[in-house]
Amino acid sequence: MKMSETMIKVATSFSKLPCVRRKKDGPYSGEEFRVDRLLPAFAESERVVVDLEGCLALGSSFLDEAFAGLIRYHGFTYMQLKNRLEIRFSVKSYIDEAWKFMKEARSV
Repeated sequence: MKMSETMIKVATSFSKLPCVRRKKDGPYSGEEFRVDRLLPAFAESERVVVDLEGCLALGSSFLDEAFAGLIRYHGFTYMQLKNRLEIRFSVKSYIDEAWKFMKEARSV
């Protein structure tokens, strides 16, 4: 059986400047991306690929809220995300930062 996969191209389907943490902080927040894009993708697919190529800036607060928020608020574990999530971007430091946030996250 082939594993289902959802691709999210952030720059074209969400924003080229995803920077803030919460919806109240402004548009294109990590919270909005997590709730409106990531959670539905995980619900419908076994694997989610987030392609950040084309993004002009990425805020640390966005990365933390979007990805580590899956662990904090939605019951995912770090290992589940390692198995089900792939983050693609030519600037590897952003990918490393997102995974660092997920590794340090604890559910609340």
